[in-house]
Amino acid sequence: MKQSDPIEYASVAALQKLIRAKDVSPSELVNALLARIEQYEPSLHAFVTPTPEVALERARDTEKRLVRREGLRPLDGIPYGLKDVINTGGIRTTGQSKILEHNVPPRDAFVEAQVKAAGGVLMGKLTTYEFAHGGPSWDLPWPPAMNPWKKGYLPGGTSSGPGAALAAGFLPAAIGTDTGGSIRMPAASCGIVGVKPTYGLVSRQGVLPNTFSFDACGPMARTVEDAAILLNAMAGYDAADISSVSRERTDYTRDLEGGVKGVRIGWVRHWYDGDPTCHPDIPPAMNRAMQALESAGAIVEEIELSDLLTYQDCKTTISITEMFSAYEHEFRTRPQDFGTMFRNKVLPGALIRAEDYFQALRQRTWLCQELARAFGEFDILASAGWMTVAEPAKPDKLDKFLRPPNITTPFNIGGQPAMNLPCGFSSDGLPLSLQLAARHFDEALMFRVGHTYQSLTDWHTRRPTEGLVQ
Repeated sequence: MKQSDPIEYASVAALQKLIRAKDVSPSELVNALLARIEQYEPSLHAFVTPTPEVALERARDTEKRLVRREGLRPLDGIPYGLKDVINTGGIRTTGQSKILEHNVPPRDAFVEAQVKAAGGVLMGKLTTYEFAHGGPSWDLPWPPAMNPWKKGYLPGGTSSGPGAALAAGFLPAAIGTDTGGSIRMPAASCGIVGVKPTYGLVSRQGVLPNTFSFDACGPMARTVEDAAILLNAMAGYDAADISSVSRERTDYTRDLEGGVKGVRIGWVRHWYDGDPTCHPDIPPAMNRAMQALESAGAIVEEIELSDLLTYQDCKTTISITEMFSAYEHEFRTRPQDFGTMFRNKVLPGALIRAEDYFQALRQRTWLCQELARAFGEFDILASAGWMTVAEPAKPDKLDKFLRPPNITTPFNIGGQPAMNLPCGFSSDGLPLSLQLAARHFDEALMFRVGHTYQSLTDWHTRRPTEGLVQ
């Protein structure tokens, strides 16, 4: 933690040391965060369900462990939040939808059980888009989250509450979900770090479904190191999730200081540079990021892959088919209770023919093979983290069914780990982002490259002020 950082912006790594040294008590930390939330939450809407009593109870439990000199757990006393599609036993989980407005699950999702067992302190359930899809909707029981970097701007979706809460200093850690970029987009828009792990590394058991073929839970934080610490607690085999992969545990923080000398980085420049939808400040920022990694010893070369629209069309065909299937009963029995945005985007899934879905699955196989060939040549693939900066909120504007292609989607198609991290700011002060991806289950290398980049830059240390209005 920088000396100038207030406790609200302390990193997970710094807080671990402060709590173990008894320089900060977990209860003091929680109370400081609760005071900050009370001050700024009314304008940001980052929370659906705050859990201050739970947070203080867990904080006091850590303090008792310290007094008894029991061995501290990895996340003891560390506050975090959960995107409100992750089940919490005895605590409301809504999916930001009227459909589940009063839903209280009987048990925790696997990932929540993991983080709780590691000593984490739950601050609350965080805003999303309806069932982690649709868009920022104003016809739901809760308003959409807003971006702390600029008043009246959105934090990106669909892990919007986690992105806003981290940027605002409400908590140092959060868990989101990513189906086509839903962790990485708010990471890009809010100037934080967001990680989609390898498909199957983190269980989705107890997470409200979006698209079975792509859904992933992942850590969100303000530094790469913190994201690695969180993933250590989250990862693990779960027989209740048939996509879960049994692997030997990895310490993702172990090699963070290993540097990038000799690491081969494939720069997928054509995905964004020259695209008319790309913000003009993004290509220069990416050029500087690649130069920084190259100066640290990485070998950077450009590579061309299929265009983003090919990946997007494949993903969209699979995704809306599977998502309509997941909520078919509700669409048939109470369609009026869905928000307009969600209903308009998912209902077309009822019209996808089996032949089209099958052809999309075949195309996915081909695209996966393309990515596998690319990772046979390079250790890391790099691109812009998002094509635009944060966008203004427009309550009267319906989101388009098909947006410009997401630059994050290819790694949902391929299932590789991918991470967005800050790499600059636009001319009007909004965050810009770098995306790094690695081979399946090589999160450790991806974190090492990202950590090296953060050691060379200070973008991740900047704090918002304009959007923090009362």
